[in-house]
Amino acid sequence: MPNNFIPLNPTIFKKECNILKLGGLSKVRHGGAMQIRNNSGHGSMLDFSASLNPYPPEIEWDPASVSISDYPDDSYHELKESIAGNFGCSPAEICVGNGSIEVIRSYFHAVLDNGDKVATDDHTFGEYDLSINLAGGIRADKGSQDYSVRVICNPNNPTGTIITRNEMLGIAGEEYEKGRLLFLDEAFMDLSDTDETLIGSGKPGVFISRSITKSFSVPGIRFGFGIGDPDLIEKIEIVRTPWTVNSYAASYCIHAMRHYHELERSKDRIISEKKWLYKKLEETGFEYSPSHANYILIRCPVPASEFTDLMLKHNIFVRDCTSFALPWHIRVAVRRREENEKLMEAMESCLH
Repeated sequence: MPNNFIPLNPTIFKKECNILKLGGLSKVRHGGAMQIRNNSGHGSMLDFSASLNPYPPEIEWDPASVSISDYPDDSYHELKESIAGNFGCSPAEICVGNGSIEVIRSYFHAVLDNGDKVATDDHTFGEYDLSINLAGGIRADKGSQDYSVRVICNPNNPTGTIITRNEMLGIAGEEYEKGRLLFLDEAFMDLSDTDETLIGSGKPGVFISRSITKSFSVPGIRFGFGIGDPDLIEKIEIVRTPWTVNSYAASYCIHAMRHYHELERSKDRIISEKKWLYKKLEETGFEYSPSHANYILIRCPVPASEFTDLMLKHNIFVRDCTSFALPWHIRVAVRRREENEKLMEAMESCLH
């Protein structure tokens, strides 16, 4: 055996073998009208499928000021400090990633052994189940108490339902007592009409995933972060690909964190627009689910795939929720008034 031979890690090997067996998996479908524009020539399309902040803070940031002649600092110390200052935690409690999905993937690779079971909800973000499978885990049967990690999206995507902080503290305590971990996805908490975050609660065994994509309306700047126990964060940061957050994204986020408090104004304006949309939906006869987030789940009079096609004829792209196992529902983002008016005009037209 050569001196430089490194024994294969059996846990990683089992995970990789498990991935090879999952040839039937496919990428999760997400919102965003770019693929529609590219394929159909709809250059003026309004995208209601991606739930971005319609009133983001103005960030004075010059990309030309960012040096790309050096590698990013892979410790991302300044970046983590900028986040920690807004959330009242230590930089050692923060991990980073190229979007929140990479944070999700890294988390499950760090905590799961091959065959571990994870509890997820039925109508929620599809990346959880895919990330679990890619890490060698298995989704637990509905109602089963045989799992090592529980996943909760709060507010939930696509329903907009929310679990209060007090309720979540109880859930976190119960899971910890049973020796389980709790993964909380709070990607839409920044724009929720009530702040029920568990950040700063000090609950052991809890990991919280966040993103700036929605709150600052910058889907092109791929950046997400997570907050948890330093020992867990260290494991996640080992799993993370080196330099995964590029210099532009790191620099932008540092600037954005200086404007974090301005998101309160965004929330107030979103709440006002959401109330207006509720009223119009009721007037036109659409059933909807009251939402704590910056999007609304709406039941269609025809299958969602058909209704989505009808809306495309009006150059409006809405989120078909069939991939959430809700084949009769769409999800629409809350946008600015003039855009919301066009949405409702098109939806009413599709009824006739």
